[in-house]
Amino acid sequence: MSDVEDLPQEEAVSLKAALESRYLAYALSTITNRALPDVRDGLKPVHRRLLYAMRQLRLDPEQGFKKSARVVGDVIGRYHPHGDQAVYDALVRLAQDFAVRYPLVDGQGNFGNVDGDNAAAMRYTEARMTEIAGLLLQDIDSDTVDFRATYDGEDEEPIVLPAAFPNLLANGASGIAVGMATSISSHNVDELCAAALHLLKAPNARIDTLMEYVKGPDFPTGGICVESPEALREAYATGRGSMRVRARYEVEQMGRGTWQIVITEIPYQVQKSRLIEKIAELMNARQLPMLDDIRDESAEDIRIVIEPKSKNLDPVQLMAVLYRQTDLESRFSLNMNVLDNEGVPRVMGLREALTQWLQHRNQVLVRKSKYRLEKITARLEVLDGYLVAYLNLDEVIRIIREEDEPRDDLMKAFDLSQVQADAILNMRLRALRKLEEEGIRAEHAELSAEMKELKALLKSEAKQQAIVSAELKALRKQFGPKTELGKRRTDFEEVTDDEAVPLEILVEKEPVTIVCSQKGWIRAMKGHAENGSKLTYKDGDKREFVLHAMTTDKLVLFVSNGRAYTLDVAKLPGGRGHGDPVRMMLDIEPSDEIIEIFVHDPERKLLVASRIGNGFVVAESEMIANRKAGKQILNVKAPDEAAICVPAVGDKIAVLGENRKLLCFALADVPEMPRGKGVRLQRHGDGHLADARCYSSAEGLKISDKAGRERVFTELNDWQGLRAQAGRIRPKGFPTDGLMGAAFPNRL
Repeated sequence: MSDVEDLPQEEAVSLKAALESRYLAYALSTITNRALPDVRDGLKPVHRRLLYAMRQLRLDPEQGFKKSARVVGDVIGRYHPHGDQAVYDALVRLAQDFAVRYPLVDGQGNFGNVDGDNAAAMRYTEARMTEIAGLLLQDIDSDTVDFRATYDGEDEEPIVLPAAFPNLLANGASGIAVGMATSISSHNVDELCAAALHLLKAPNARIDTLMEYVKGPDFPTGGICVESPEALREAYATGRGSMRVRARYEVEQMGRGTWQIVITEIPYQVQKSRLIEKIAELMNARQLPMLDDIRDESAEDIRIVIEPKSKNLDPVQLMAVLYRQTDLESRFSLNMNVLDNEGVPRVMGLREALTQWLQHRNQVLVRKSKYRLEKITARLEVLDGYLVAYLNLDEVIRIIREEDEPRDDLMKAFDLSQVQADAILNMRLRALRKLEEEGIRAEHAELSAEMKELKALLKSEAKQQAIVSAELKALRKQFGPKTELGKRRTDFEEVTDDEAVPLEILVEKEPVTIVCSQKGWIRAMKGHAENGSKLTYKDGDKREFVLHAMTTDKLVLFVSNGRAYTLDVAKLPGGRGHGDPVRMMLDIEPSDEIIEIFVHDPERKLLVASRIGNGFVVAESEMIANRKAGKQILNVKAPDEAAICVPAVGDKIAVLGENRKLLCFALADVPEMPRGKGVRLQRHGDGHLADARCYSSAEGLKISDKAGRERVFTELNDWQGLRAQAGRIRPKGFPTDGLMGAAFPNRL
């Protein structure tokens, strides 16, 4: 009984509160310890631990290589308790010159390629640091940054690196955390240093001024940035935006007027093999009819050869099509979300990112100077003791030989500190030579002068700024535009009007027969069928619309809701089956009926009308819709609905009601407008409008019946009237179904 009473009582905890607190802790850990880079050194913890572990292994640029497995083992064993493959993947990326603008790891062996092939296993590859990695770690032993205990408490690791290189913007970063992400493009180091030098002189410099130095991104794989200067300025001012990058190409003349396109650079993060595979798939699907062949002739450099089908094509327009339909043009999102110098995640613009890096460099300089000052002070204390010993050499020797406690007696006799006394007792006999005394005096004078300079440096912000400025100038000299690593790879261009692409280039022009059933199943059959009587449909379905078109045409669908929809003929399903439901391609409700389907003619005008007889003339160019939801043309309210869509030709309109009354009046009496309700065409009483046609009074009204028999009515004076009248009973010879036949050409 007593044992039960001694058990701790359970405490009620809200599940919601527990989940929130634990998930918040997880999210914070992911953001700060995995996904986001630090603005000061531009590194995530795994990269920072990799470089530090390599330094501990003495894998300097001048030293030999060590197996990557050795590096990964040290990292996961001492600093980063995560999977070895994840750590190796991070190491591999730092060595890939197509993934990182300024590689931090010098790899030996197979470290992958731009085709997307993986690196060899870590037991086969070897690695060491590059000079740039050395710059990131420079002066780390001079108390320039803070250290913390590793995960097991047995070692220490740096919280941030000294970073004598603007790594965040130079190499960029990408990562996905919980609720936030980062995506930073790489930049040219010479331009970053130039902008940083200007910031030292003008800390509140405008973004326009900084962008005179930093032109934009400089990707490892080169390419051409075609984003507008205004969009780039906005992106760098706010830290958010995007930029379009295109492949670089050359036109090679092959003789006799023939030519081919050679891609020499592809956009960043695009796999070459997947790019070629995608273009080949589009060619097989006949979506790139202007291309004859594509092949990969790459060796160390990229060389993708594209052959056109005709030498008469324009290379600029051909590339415009490829840019639009393939990854030869890609969009890079800029989201400069980083941990600031206090470890808080936030989005920074270009100026703030550079400013915080400069502040870090200044802090590193101050800490390094204080550390050096402490070392000099300690050394001068020892040298002062040596000089005392030289001045009183005989007495010092006597005390050492005769006294039981020589250290205490030396301190008392010559007013020395314990450090000085210990230093004298530890001196070698050879150091008693006069030559050594002169060296000590020279060292003392040199260190005293350096101490004076360091004290002056720590008191003067101007001197600190001058040293940081000198470091930036040295970086520009080391990685300037004349060096192989430092020269700009990504150029800038603006998109011109020459890239307007004719539709004929995009689609191979072929005749097709469009079939749409009564239930809305649509397909495109090759060739122009002579008639539609042999076509088959699903059980319970039948013919509704059959018309001739070309693959380069657009289809316009006018629906009973008064909206117009647009479909590209080239994108319609083939005619081997029964097609696809048109309502799956467009946002058409099942209750809405397709009134008319026709091939788009931009020069044509149409008459549209509702069942109660309201209508107007609309330019067909106004009916093209760029969205699946279509475009509202005729405004109708239930129970009224759209019922008529016919070409507006000639000078007369003939309207026929369900009451069999016909009215003819001038086409000019109907207004032309892009959208609206329209005006009343015919008065029907309780009936509705059945059909309408526009015609020329000189040629007469042409109508046809279901059998395809045509008849022309030229004597219609008895049915002439004014708009909105009731009309008279139709003349003899009209079809018995109360309609006037097909209104559009190309209709079967």
